[in-house]
Amino acid sequence: MNELEYTFAVARIRALEASLLTDQVIDQLVNSPGEKQCLELLRERGWGDGGNDLDAEEMLKTEEKKTWEVIREAAPDLNVFDVFSYTKLYHNLKAAIKEVCTEVRNENIFYDDCEISGEEMLRIVENKEFSRLPGKMPEAAQDAYDTLLHTRDGQLCDVIIDKAALEAIYAVGQDSEDEIIRNYAESTVAIADIKIAVRSQKTGKSMEFMRRAMAECESISIEQLMKAALSGMDAIGEYLSGTSYSEGAQALSDSPSAFERWCDNRMIQTIRPQKYNSFSVGPLVAYLIARENEIKTVRIILTGKQNGFSDEAIRERVREMYV
Repeated sequence: MNELEYTFAVARIRALEASLLTDQVIDQLVNSPGEKQCLELLRERGWGDGGNDLDAEEMLKTEEKKTWEVIREAAPDLNVFDVFSYTKLYHNLKAAIKEVCTEVRNENIFYDDCEISGEEMLRIVENKEFSRLPGKMPEAAQDAYDTLLHTRDGQLCDVIIDKAALEAIYAVGQDSEDEIIRNYAESTVAIADIKIAVRSQKTGKSMEFMRRAMAECESISIEQLMKAALSGMDAIGEYLSGTSYSEGAQALSDSPSAFERWCDNRMIQTIRPQKYNSFSVGPLVAYLIARENEIKTVRIILTGKQNGFSDEAIRERVREMYV
């Protein structure tokens, strides 16, 4: 792709970046008296479908759709963005396996905006046509299916598929010519591994469990991370202090919500240099991640308002904005 094509695509994204939520707007939302006032403020900023109905979940879904519409219209090559649908694709596999193995049907549990819709994934699993799945997904599907069928261990089924998703994301990153995709994949896998270590330490999981759950990456040694998790939370923090994720150690010592916040903020810090790039897919990828981050943050705020959380409790959970 030549630089001219990138220049036109990035120019459109630069214009749209002006409408991204700032930290100041997020602060306004947190300080709003309630959910209704938050939704009204968001509607004033163009969120939602322009109607008068203030339904929180519908507004968030509309914003997700808008984001992908922009990417589809602006991106000269959509294949670059396939990696961002892997989470939904593997979620569909997980949900389909559970529905087939437990014979329990649930509504609205599938994503349809990914390579294989929920309905199609359900047919694949029902017919055990795992070979129709892309990449290395068939092996994970068969393993998870057999595991759930024979052990009824839903958590182990989740672990198998979640690890396969991480490995798929990392493989794309390793093969990509775009630095931002490589960085996205590296950060995604490393942060997931750190989360697994923290949760495993809290719940007393074994080394074997963590080994089944963690995916290899360059910036984290999962062997050292697993050993640290077995030794205690302080040991995890000590290990992280010697890595490029040292800020996570401080967040971990502050509070669980501070740690979760840091995990998302780390991704925003990873993509922020794309503000100064005008000749690659980087700004488009950064815009997509930034939008996902602000939608997630708005959801956190709205959920807090719905449940009567204090402004301070909500504020400590909100994420850092891209702009």
